[in-house]
Amino acid sequence: MAKKELMSTNARLVETVLFIENEALDMERLCSMTNLDEKSVAKAVKELSTVYEESGHGLRIKENSDSSIEFAPCSDLYDLLRSTYGRKVDRRLTRAAMETLSIVAYSQPITRKEIDNIRGVASDSIVRLLREREYIKVVGRKDVPGHPCLYGTSRKFLFEFGLKSISDLPKLSAIDSMRFNKEESGDTDNG
Repeated sequence: MAKKELMSTNARLVETVLFIENEALDMERLCSMTNLDEKSVAKAVKELSTVYEESGHGLRIKENSDSSIEFAPCSDLYDLLRSTYGRKVDRRLTRAAMETLSIVAYSQPITRKEIDNIRGVASDSIVRLLREREYIKVVGRKDVPGHPCLYGTSRKFLFEFGLKSISDLPKLSAIDSMRFNKEESGDTDNG
């Protein structure tokens, strides 16, 4: 007797690629990795999302604000997972680390020198700590002499702060917006 497929081959293929890659993938990359066209991948993602929602899995298909797609825990499991995978951030990070993390979150992509200019003090050790704890990551290099690293927040940052995307951050007041605006810091140096 032939076994009935619960999902199409394309949906299973997209599921496997998302699982193996273990990171958010944009449509172009999913198409490239599955050898499927964009319409087929979009249909497979929709099917996969429906299957995960209807079957009560612990994971869901998450479409990010940048249109990338990834696996994420179902939101009703966050509190249960937090004790193992996400500790209370405010207990583990100093005030200076939280300040630096907020600067990166609101001003990304940003260089270490730009962070220093906003904070008014050197941030080398704090940036290193935030990278070690995987709250921030290098997202590129600035196109200036020395090509300093550009930092941005990570998926761990979003998860531990209960954010779906960086656009879910609370809005800044006009004064705070000016403070966090790295263009007004006058920085053109390396960082």
